[in-house]
Amino acid sequence: MTLRLIPASQAPAYQQAITDMIGEWQQTGEKIIPYAIRRHDVHDFAAYCEALDLKNPPEGMVSDSTFFCLEEETGQMVGAVNIRHWLNDALLLNGGHIGDGVRPSRRREGIATRMIALALPECRKLGISKVLMVCDRENTGSRRSIENNGGVLENEVLVDGVWERRYWMAVGDGVDDKQVQRA
Repeated sequence: MTLRLIPASQAPAYQQAITDMIGEWQQTGEKIIPYAIRRHDVHDFAAYCEALDLKNPPEGMVSDSTFFCLEEETGQMVGAVNIRHWLNDALLLNGGHIGDGVRPSRRREGIATRMIALALPECRKLGISKVLMVCDRENTGSRRSIENNGGVLENEVLVDGVWERRYWMAVGDGVDDKQVQRA
């Protein structure tokens, strides 16, 4: 299986594959992750694509970049990652630099581990040398995909009644002052 990250700027060329993935997720009734691929209605695809990357974020949000994960052999979108360019206080506690999700029918195939591995060089391009990823304590799959990419557990924090695990991973060649932007 060959996976490739497709930046938001190229999403219009993959409209059917993206809407199929979002539709499958919606049919399950579960929350679509990362948030960036659900924050706008996919049915107005032009507006949806335009809103995937936050270049000039509103108050309380940070700039981000969204990538879809394409399985080249089948042409199927199997997931997505969203990279936050810096961390505000909320993301530093619970959110991190990378949010990722795998479409429901393709879980337990190692896709999340490979998507994270593909996202780390994108973080490096943004000047991020140390990436924070966060997952629920009970989410064994996310924990494993983070640890498989060198994530080192810093601590666990209780957020809205849920224990969250905070992992750091070094990606090198970045600029440390881009890690956290305080409001």
